[in-house]
Amino acid sequence: MSNTVLKTSRRNFVAHKGRMALSAVAVMLSVAFVCGTLVFTDTMDTTFDKLFAVTSSDVTVSPKAAKGGEEIPDRGKPEMLDGVAVEQVRKAEGVAGAEGAVLSMSVTVVNAKNENMGSTTGAPTIAGNWNDNELKSMKITSGHAPRGPTEVMVDADTAEKHHLKLGDELRTIAVTGDFRAEISGIATFTVTNPGAAVVYFDTPTAQQNLLGAPGAFTHVNVTAKDGVSDAQLKQNIASAVGADTYKLQTSKEAADANREDVGSFLDVMKYVMLGFAGIAFLVGIFLIFNTFSMLVAQRTREIGLMRAIGADSGQVLKSVVLEAFLLGVVGSVLGVGAGVGLAVGLMELMGQMGMHLSTDDLTVAWTTPVVGVVLGVVVTVVAAFVPARRAGKVSPMAALRESGTPGDRKAGVVRAVLGLALTAAGGAGLYLASAADEAGPGSLWLGLGVVLTLTGFIVIGPLLAAGVVRVLSGVVLRPFGSVGRLAERNALRNPRRTGATAAALMIGLALVACLSVVGSSMVASATDELDKSVGADYIVNSETGQPVMPQAEQALRATAGLDHVTAYREVEAEVTAPDGATAKEGLGATDPAYAQDLRRKMIAGEHAAAYGKDSMSVGSQYAAEHGIKLGDELKVAFTGGNTVRLKVAAITSDEGNLDKGMKYISTALAEANVPADRMPRPFMLLASAKDGQQDAAYTAVKAALAEYPQYKVRNQADYKQSLKDQVGQLLNMVYGLLALAIIVAVLGVVNTLALSVVERTREIGLMRAIGLSRRQLRRMIRLESVVIALFGALLGLGLGMGWGATAQQLLALQGLKVLEIPWPTILGVFAASALVGLFAALVPAFRAGRMNVLNAIASE
Repeated sequence: MSNTVLKTSRRNFVAHKGRMALSAVAVMLSVAFVCGTLVFTDTMDTTFDKLFAVTSSDVTVSPKAAKGGEEIPDRGKPEMLDGVAVEQVRKAEGVAGAEGAVLSMSVTVVNAKNENMGSTTGAPTIAGNWNDNELKSMKITSGHAPRGPTEVMVDADTAEKHHLKLGDELRTIAVTGDFRAEISGIATFTVTNPGAAVVYFDTPTAQQNLLGAPGAFTHVNVTAKDGVSDAQLKQNIASAVGADTYKLQTSKEAADANREDVGSFLDVMKYVMLGFAGIAFLVGIFLIFNTFSMLVAQRTREIGLMRAIGADSGQVLKSVVLEAFLLGVVGSVLGVGAGVGLAVGLMELMGQMGMHLSTDDLTVAWTTPVVGVVLGVVVTVVAAFVPARRAGKVSPMAALRESGTPGDRKAGVVRAVLGLALTAAGGAGLYLASAADEAGPGSLWLGLGVVLTLTGFIVIGPLLAAGVVRVLSGVVLRPFGSVGRLAERNALRNPRRTGATAAALMIGLALVACLSVVGSSMVASATDELDKSVGADYIVNSETGQPVMPQAEQALRATAGLDHVTAYREVEAEVTAPDGATAKEGLGATDPAYAQDLRRKMIAGEHAAAYGKDSMSVGSQYAAEHGIKLGDELKVAFTGGNTVRLKVAAITSDEGNLDKGMKYISTALAEANVPADRMPRPFMLLASAKDGQQDAAYTAVKAALAEYPQYKVRNQADYKQSLKDQVGQLLNMVYGLLALAIIVAVLGVVNTLALSVVERTREIGLMRAIGLSRRQLRRMIRLESVVIALFGALLGLGLGMGWGATAQQLLALQGLKVLEIPWPTILGVFAASALVGLFAALVPAFRAGRMNVLNAIASE
């Protein structure tokens, strides 16, 4: 009998291939997203692995304080080695060659038009000296290497992107000053360059202009003699120069350290994209569930006949599950192929944005197609199991008598009770989240509430359909007369099917609404906080986190029309409270004018008092935790500097969000206790205009800093707009990823309508026979689709706004206290859902309208 089951499953799958197509597309899209994500991130891993493996020398010697060769961004220059280190290392046993290198990532390079040559994807601008180690990854393809202070070489990708050629002038802005040089050569990467902009100088120029220290290097590249391993060479160097004198890394250790830094970013990207793929799979489950539910109902007589000639319930179940298995295999295999195509498309998109990824490095691990196929097949089979089980439970006589599967009233009652219980439990979770005093426990309650309310709404969907669809129909469908009433009855005919179809759309729109509420509330809260707290007229900082260079600060301070300029920097220190608790913290080192620039609410004392001699301020939460009051002393050990005792002269409120918990000291105090070579550069400048000169000063400030395109000059209105734009860009990216789930949901509506039309073939024929026109028939199906889409949208948007409002209550604990519902977005999405319904009904309505009336009436 097993062969018969297999043949029957295969025959039914082929016979209903048209009906299965949309379900297969849903599986394909979901699997493609998963496989595309894995291939794309694996390819990025391969690209960076090759780059790091090629560019790492056998052993790298760097300053002990440096972290894997990274920049110290708040100082504006990297840690340095004295030139004697090269000679020390060269004398070690097993060394074939030792070469000093200079590398800085705290630079900005601009062209003659003052346009920033740096990447727009977040990749750094790298400046260094041209040395033999660079030949491992680059070759000069035009011109020659730099030979003096007036020459510079640039990488080919940057030259092509910005239309640079030999002889063009570039200006490099570093902490040591600005300097200009003409392009003498163009070097091309022999491995994939992920997007960094690279410029090279000769060694003396790089030392002088990038480090401000002739003879110094940032690291030493060491090459081993033949037969000497990297590990042995590292040990020999440690013996020669002292194990704790420098930081020593083998080629593998340096590559692993660099890979770890990049890997954390890639992991976040991968898991976020896989999360959205999971949402698409969840939505696809409803599509597959509906497809098989309707196919089983339409084949009730056929199933009954199988039961009558000897097939038992288990064999019927196996037959339907095998159909689902075949659907899963076909959809998954197509999805794996589409996933590779999607990965290539993503690589092309990243190339347009400036991150160059070569298809030569395209990496398809054997696990990727396995994961895709297994996931697609399992999800499809699981989604089809309930309809298959329902088919197996139909008795032969009932199947031969009825035109469809009889409803189970008891199951409906159980479903309603379970759905109400889950929804109530989820609502309680959301309430506990909104009432939480701490973000940690509140987030757990929020997550539980989201899962339970979503599950509850899915389970209770059929019960809600009966009421909500009637209300929507009264507004949307009744104006269309009898056709509208027919559409309403069709939508209500099978509430379980309507609920499952709408649930697919509900999930995607619930997330859209939730994120819209959270995003709008964040912007509104930040805007409100700026209005209440920020007194400065202008804010100057770099969007890439670069410190403010001395020349830019001097240009701002020399601008006419300004009342004052405040530099804001952070110094690292170990702070010990009176109760003995010690922690490493960043202290805000600013000028007394900062008390005007940021209006902090005070718990005790005056903000300006924190800038007195040997004084500081602390936040209210820190003061409460450690029992600190005005006049108490804290021991402060500045990193690389002195240890002093400072008196608490002010306690700031942690109620707001700006600078929450920050401890303040004066810039003068920091300069007195931190060595000059360890003093960080400001990461932000605040300025205020003289009374009545705000507009003129704003123009003057922009003009003064026009030579430094890495810095943004914003007044308060600009700053608010930039916050709105940043949140908007993030939301647009998320909406783009959610679009896949919504596309799958639309396919679900199309599939439901298409199968519903087939199911109602005889009925449609009778209606046409008694006078219903083709136009009215198509309108009826379109209206049915619209009301189902609006039902799903109403549930999703309502649920999402509840989630978003609860999430905002948790954000309020962090100072973001304004709840704002983005009604234009919510109403726009609701209206767009009607268009989605119209679009989904186009093909089913067209096919229904073309039915032959007599053939339709004669169908079973």
